[in-house]
Amino acid sequence: MSRNLPSNIDVAIIGAGAAGLGAADALKDSGLSVVVLEARDRVGGRAHTIVPAPGIVFDLGCGWLHSADRNSFVPVAGKLGFEIDKTPPPWRKRGLDAGFPMAEHEDFLAALDAFDERLQQAAKNDADDSASRYLEQGNRWNPMIDAISTYVNGCELDGVSVRDTSTYEDTRVNWRVRRGYGALIAAYAKPCPLVLNTQVWRIDHSGRRIRIETSKGELSATQVIVTVPTNLLANESIRFHPELPAKLDAAAGLPLGVDDKVILALDDPEGMVPKDGNLSGATMRTKMGTYHLRPFGQPCIEGFFGGSFARELEDAGDGAFAAQAIDEIAALLGSGFRSKLKPLAESHWASDPFAQGAYSHALPGHAGDRAALAAPVDGRLFFAGEATSPNFFSTAHGARDSGERAAREVMKAAELPKR
Repeated sequence: MSRNLPSNIDVAIIGAGAAGLGAADALKDSGLSVVVLEARDRVGGRAHTIVPAPGIVFDLGCGWLHSADRNSFVPVAGKLGFEIDKTPPPWRKRGLDAGFPMAEHEDFLAALDAFDERLQQAAKNDADDSASRYLEQGNRWNPMIDAISTYVNGCELDGVSVRDTSTYEDTRVNWRVRRGYGALIAAYAKPCPLVLNTQVWRIDHSGRRIRIETSKGELSATQVIVTVPTNLLANESIRFHPELPAKLDAAAGLPLGVDDKVILALDDPEGMVPKDGNLSGATMRTKMGTYHLRPFGQPCIEGFFGGSFARELEDAGDGAFAAQAIDEIAALLGSGFRSKLKPLAESHWASDPFAQGAYSHALPGHAGDRAALAAPVDGRLFFAGEATSPNFFSTAHGARDSGERAAREVMKAAELPKR
């Protein structure tokens, strides 16, 4: 439940996404007074579960417990009574023959794995270059490999740092939360001291205490943990006084890419498409959707779009993702399939004023910006969020862990014992 804005606090946490909630949870027994300020009317940030139709659970944001064998939200789910579904993801499965025969699918996977190996070697030996440099010239699968980057990084390969992407620790174990990842994070937030509908405009750290200007008035704090997305820092949606140019530069080097989802109800699904199957839209171009068929066995299809194509579809307005998905699916499965699909919901993360994108990627030459963004300032300003995670960036658990790290830094600066 949202509280009133206090006038004085020990630690103010800006943002009630996974990072802010992780920080608040880590500080709960510290003896410090804490408040979490959130601009939205809900918690979770880029994690948000909805039920767009009876019997269909849909994560508009993060949906997978990536590197689940090391994911800190797995024990949280167990503690809070959330069922974990360990069905393997369909990403490398062939799903249906439509448009992607077995021989071609195997050839594509071999090309993708060879590209990933070249990236890993380049990260060890070369300067921090653009990932697109390591595509094999003339390879027929280059457009689709680029499409995979739009799903993984939120942008095409020419905007991705080789050295940064090589540091991501993917254990290839991916699970799901049956009731929704966003629902899990919302439950995790319940004990936290929250003030919702509160935009932070300015953080003045020029005096002995830090003055925070918000849409609900001012409060002062001894220490502040900032967890907002990098795009909001880079465009100075929150201003600092004195200014912090190094933080703005680091945030600008870690922009949020664009990834969006659409959910389509599927009429009479039994026997039509496999449970937890996969379908790829147009395998010879980058501007393509990819589809999760009947996730959890639900009567629906979940579509995913990334990079510049997702931005184009956002700019086209409401319903553009659904229209594109239906066109692609009908082209692959037959025109009669069109009447069996009904749009339910779609995300627009780039258009969300409090997100302005999906998750971070480091631009070529900016692999060191994650550490620069994470570094504390004067033992009073601390920074967290998925973009500050050295090895699990772009994930909710990476964000949560970064909030816990920032909380430890706060307690150390305050000369308090660690939890």
